[in-house]
Amino acid sequence: MKRCASFFPGNLLQRILMALLPVIAFSGCTSQGTPQEDKVIMTIFAHPDDEITVAPILSRYAREGAKIYAVCVTDGRYGQGFSGLPAGDELVAVRKEEFNCATEKLGAEPIWLGYHDQLRLREGYDGHVPLAQQLVRKVDSLITALQPDVLITWGPDGGSNHMDHRLVGATVTQVYARQSWEKPKALYFYASPAQLMDNEDSKLLRGVDEKYLTTQVAYTDEDLENAMQALYCYESQYQREQMESRREYLENFTRKVYLRPFVGSQDKKSDLFE
Repeated sequence: MKRCASFFPGNLLQRILMALLPVIAFSGCTSQGTPQEDKVIMTIFAHPDDEITVAPILSRYAREGAKIYAVCVTDGRYGQGFSGLPAGDELVAVRKEEFNCATEKLGAEPIWLGYHDQLRLREGYDGHVPLAQQLVRKVDSLITALQPDVLITWGPDGGSNHMDHRLVGATVTQVYARQSWEKPKALYFYASPAQLMDNEDSKLLRGVDEKYLTTQVAYTDEDLENAMQALYCYESQYQREQMESRREYLENFTRKVYLRPFVGSQDKKSDLFE
């Protein structure tokens, strides 16, 4: 049976509500056929269920004809949630099954990298750093091979300050920034608008001012429903009433997913204050 994984900051209900902060938009349509039929989007997140943060827009762009790759970096072996399972291989199998279920509901192709949760951080430098470097090379080869038009990952806050979220976001950023790519043309960081948060500590830990969130895309009721069907796959991480609380929240929210684009200026300066 399908089960699930955790990924949002604060208490569990808050994490559930924030997870599906609605939509991102990429501009333009093709002149004929479905609007995005020649476009490729790749999300690269840390855990099975992290993709739920942008699920409505994945549904939207898949519906409009884009090819969607959803990359899950780690195996989620430490995310016990409500599974009742110990950390380890049995839980990995459950979470992989849930990930495949969720991506199918969203019309995305799953890519499971299966790295050890936390990239063996508990083993110290010699255990963690070689694996983190291996991940950089793997992400580079994946992007080179599949040539997505757009990348989406975690920003510096990691959504919840989770170490895996932040490491994966930094990895994708390093790969993207190391050269000038023909494809992908853009890198976006998922973000939560600080203006929509009441708690000052939350604003500090994971908020992003809206002036930086210059990419925002609305989604339809159909996309929201597909996102919820994807969430229902994650039974190991969330109870049903918590999922329904998220539905209620989303139905009354802004219906956007907010993204911050990675921006590299072409202008060169010789002074910090120019």
